[in-house]
Amino acid sequence: MLFNISYTTLNFICFVFVTMLVYFLFPAKKYKWTVLLAASMFFYAVAGYKYAFFILFTTLSTYLIALWISHVSAYSKKLLKEKKKEWDKDQKKKYKNKVKIQKRLIMTLALVINFGILAFLKYYGFFAGSLNDMLGSFGVSFSIPTLKLFLPLGISFYTFQSMGYIVDVYREKTDAQRNPFKLLLFVSFFPQIIQGPISIYDQLAAQLFEPHEFDFIRMKHGMELILWGFFKKLVIADRAYILIGAVEKDYTKFGGTTLTFTILLYALQLYADFSGGIDISRGVAQIFGIDMIDNFKRPYFSRSINEYWRRWHISLGAWLKNYLFYPIAMSNVFINAGKKMKGTRFGKTAAGSHIAKVLPTSVASLIVFLVVGVWHGADWKYVAFGVWNGVIIMVSIIMQPLFDGAVDKLRISRKNPFFIGFQVFRTLLVVLVGYVFDVAPSFGEGMRTLQLFFTGQNFSAGIEEISKLGLVASDYIILLIGAIIILIASIIQERHLDTDIRTMLDRKPVALRFLLLYLGIMTVVIFGIYGSGYNAADFVYMQF
Repeated sequence: MLFNISYTTLNFICFVFVTMLVYFLFPAKKYKWTVLLAASMFFYAVAGYKYAFFILFTTLSTYLIALWISHVSAYSKKLLKEKKKEWDKDQKKKYKNKVKIQKRLIMTLALVINFGILAFLKYYGFFAGSLNDMLGSFGVSFSIPTLKLFLPLGISFYTFQSMGYIVDVYREKTDAQRNPFKLLLFVSFFPQIIQGPISIYDQLAAQLFEPHEFDFIRMKHGMELILWGFFKKLVIADRAYILIGAVEKDYTKFGGTTLTFTILLYALQLYADFSGGIDISRGVAQIFGIDMIDNFKRPYFSRSINEYWRRWHISLGAWLKNYLFYPIAMSNVFINAGKKMKGTRFGKTAAGSHIAKVLPTSVASLIVFLVVGVWHGADWKYVAFGVWNGVIIMVSIIMQPLFDGAVDKLRISRKNPFFIGFQVFRTLLVVLVGYVFDVAPSFGEGMRTLQLFFTGQNFSAGIEEISKLGLVASDYIILLIGAIIILIASIIQERHLDTDIRTMLDRKPVALRFLLLYLGIMTVVIFGIYGSGYNAADFVYMQF
């Protein structure tokens, strides 16, 4: 990094301010988007110029292959029109199938190239190490060489976003972009490059290229969202990480009580870190008149693990649903498997009929969450994280009639607040088990941690250990107050789904709004975590 221009630095604030001035004062309205492109290229180059080749290669390959697919589509339609009277129905069908296969092969080329680069850079070390361990266990002396590979900034985000665009061009849901520089802006737009959200081309591209005029309300709302993101990141997440980081450095020496507290604190830290970063991204984009999708909708209020994943990292979930889940679940292989099961003796029973019906979706969900686990990191613990979530969702889908029947027999109202509270608490426990594999340094340590939850609890020893992990009483008070503030804001948002809190604040007296803004700024300045040797910009999802 040439100099620190990451999201939570003064350099970044100055960078956004200068970009805003140039953008809104730029005389050629039709080409305002070039200001955003120049800013994005500068940001990426400053963040790490050695990474630029990869994002440029992804953009170029995506651009050329999308045009190729588009050309094949246009030519086939032209030919079909010319041969409309000459070809019979079977000839037309045969030609359409041929074109479909050709387009699919071209699309596959883009997917293999770009996901291949991602897989090699991110997972080569993991697979090489795992294979060497396996060969060693069989007494084989040969070992695959390990390589020192760096991971380009935001590679998972821009790769997923680019490949979503390719699939949409293949499906003819969007036209191929003819201007390579416009496509480069879509791929590299600086507010989202560090940790998303993963945008759909049709949702974001038109906004990027539109010549937005300065809007004071949008700027104010954007700055308020940025401040809220700074509060969550600097005051809460980075303070909580002091303890979590201390535990991660010497994980094996801590007992069950300390590890239990660490996992609970991690739930707060992860949400504050990731959602705070997304708030900053969305706030910056909003200043320029661009609305990016909300990546979080109060996930800890979820009543099922399925609902949790619809509220957490929404853009990743939407991408996986559109480009992985549906193609798998709706494939002939999975549909035929369900039909075959339905035709068996077991399939003719009530339970068997239900399982046959939900088999494609439940197995597809398991595969998707295996991908989610691997996407989070190259380690067996992340595979376990994905399998855990996938199995829980798979079992939930299959067992849903049994659960519903039990609730009906017990005459429990689904609107009963105690029942809702039970569902939320149950879901949170499932989520926390998954978080164990995030925090633990390995799969084995994750399993040991789960065991210690039941066999290694020692409250007095845990309090003594926790007291030596870098946080003092005032830090815990700040964390508690911060968590309460987030909870109150979440409750307000949950009750007023159609109204943004910033819009609600606009209706309050000016003095109250000024006071809240002043308190927010002072809270971040006074209670934010700063200092030499500390990089506040190291977001959890930064290199995904």
